Amino acid sequence: MLRKLVRHIEKEDLFYRNERILVAVSGGLDSVVLLHLLHKMEMDCVVAHCNFQLRDKDSDGDEIFVKNLAEHYKFPVYSVTFETTEYAKEKGISIEMAARDLRYNWFETIRKENDCRYILTAHHADDVIETVLINLVRGTGIHGLTGIKAKKGKLVRPLLPFTREEIKTYAEQNELEYREDYTNIQTDFVRNKIRHQIIPVLQEINPAIQKTMNENVGRFRDIEQIYNQEIAKRRLSFVDQEDGRLLILIAELKKLTSPNSHLYELLHPYGFHSREIINILESLDSISGKMFYTENYQLLRDRDYLVLTEKGEKDYREYQLDKNDRIELGEYIVECEVFDRPSDFKFSTDSQIACFDADKLTFPLELRKWQEGDVFQPIGMKGRKKVSDYFIDNKFSLTDKENAWLLVSGDDIIWLVGHRMDDRFKITKDTISVYQVCIS
Repeated sequence: MLRKLVRHIEKEDLFYRNERILVAVSGGLDSVVLLHLLHKMEMDCVVAHCNFQLRDKDSDGDEIFVKNLAEHYKFPVYSVTFETTEYAKEKGISIEMAARDLRYNWFETIRKENDCRYILTAHHADDVIETVLINLVRGTGIHGLTGIKAKKGKLVRPLLPFTREEIKTYAEQNELEYREDYTNIQTDFVRNKIRHQIIPVLQEINPAIQKTMNENVGRFRDIEQIYNQEIAKRRLSFVDQEDGRLLILIAELKKLTSPNSHLYELLHPYGFHSREIINILESLDSISGKMFYTENYQLLRDRDYLVLTEKGEKDYREYQLDKNDRIELGEYIVECEVFDRPSDFKFSTDSQIACFDADKLTFPLELRKWQEGDVFQPIGMKGRKKVSDYFIDNKFSLTDKENAWLLVSGDDIIWLVGHRMDDRFKITKDTISVYQVCIS
């Protein structure tokens, strides 16, 4: 088994002999065998153990066992105790998911503190089959059929070529002691139910189910590569980026053979799931304005686009501008200056530059976000207009509205920034001093 492991590590380029690695050790069969093999390879290991407090005194016994095992191999060891049940309730997730979140976040912290190159876990071939079946039951795309990767970022699973039976045989041959987790035989958890109830039935149908499933996973990984290449190529026709926003052209999306799959692959990394993708697609045949949310992102069904942006708190900031001033507005610079109106003065056609009659203004000016009820007199018009009506007439998207700024003198709006000045403050033949605002 040791020779097979070394060949696998070299073939898959998992890690090098001179690299320091963090090894997750629960004290169970799989992780004890992994640590023994790494010790035989004379690897520089740091041992990490999580006590999830899910098995009363047994959990404490596991911790003591792992510490003694690490000391036997002369490996440094770290352990942590988690309030797993409370964390699961707080986050509204299962115990399994809570334990996963807690351990991997902590592993990464310990990895960095100890200058380890990778985190090693003892997942094996049986885990691959169980993972694929779990994904099928819960609903998945092609990626969910590819099982567990041997190497993903800083996470490495060197035992994937070995079955649970092979690992157990190795432990017996080397007289390795390990901890038995009685919860592994309970069927309260999904993975245990599949392991003890579903897979035995599949083995009755196909005694070589292990080999068959691993071959299937290999084919699915090849198919996934082809699939991803095609998805990436098609994406060029309907996706664009602008000012930190992801723009999805609705008309082009509808032309695709499978809009559902394309949209799922595009939006899933942002936290949108299958049910939400269906709801988004259904919104394409309704009026614009509907919003969809994940924890960190929001998607707007606009007139011609689906617009994806990061969620952020509403910006209530206000800025004061004096006659000659310069401020930073996010990624933009606002520069202001007053100068005498030259005889050959010409209006700028740049939407980011506005010039006003300085003598009609009350300083300091205020720069703020628009609010319901705001009115102004768009240049060229005699009457006043609600800013909200201006948005509608000029087909502003919800995102454009949220990002709209106003420049205000006293109680009067003098500029819908980047769009329209107020007629009452424009430069005329009687203007003496010009107040220029430039955004770059």
